Amino acid sequence: MIKETISPFHLAIPVHNLSECRTFYRDVLGCDEGRSCDHWVDFNFFGHQLVIHYKPKEESRDLHTNPVDGKSVPVPHFGVVLSWDIFHAFAEDLKSKHIKFIIEPYTRFEGLVGEQATMFFYDPSGNALEFKAFKDITQLFAK
Repeated sequence: MIKETISPFHLAIPVHNLSECRTFYRDVLGCDEGRSCDHWVDFNFFGHQLVIHYKPKEESRDLHTNPVDGKSVPVPHFGVVLSWDIFHAFAEDLKSKHIKFIIEPYTRFEGLVGEQATMFFYDPSGNALEFKAFKDITQLFAK
């Protein structure tokens, strides 16, 4: 596998209400808006390129979860690893904005390899997001 320094990723996700999701990513999560047109919007998602693309709402969407640390983690999901202090400040900001969490901010794997703070919530189109932080970032890929 080719190894290199951390580079920004590009992720494009479907949303059924472009206006509502644009407001969510810009005003709730605080992401700077980039280029856009009538069916997609670019965001600076914590240094990465996130693009929300309009897609008509599906009649039904199967929700799948996997058990992790006694919680039901939604699959699929995406997010960012933040520093410990930024994570906790961000979690408090989201609470003040009355975000409905799937999994409230808490510390997972406490005292074990990979100890991390984590939280999960949905965007307005039902895309699951996870934000996490490691007390010791060198354990990001530890076994």
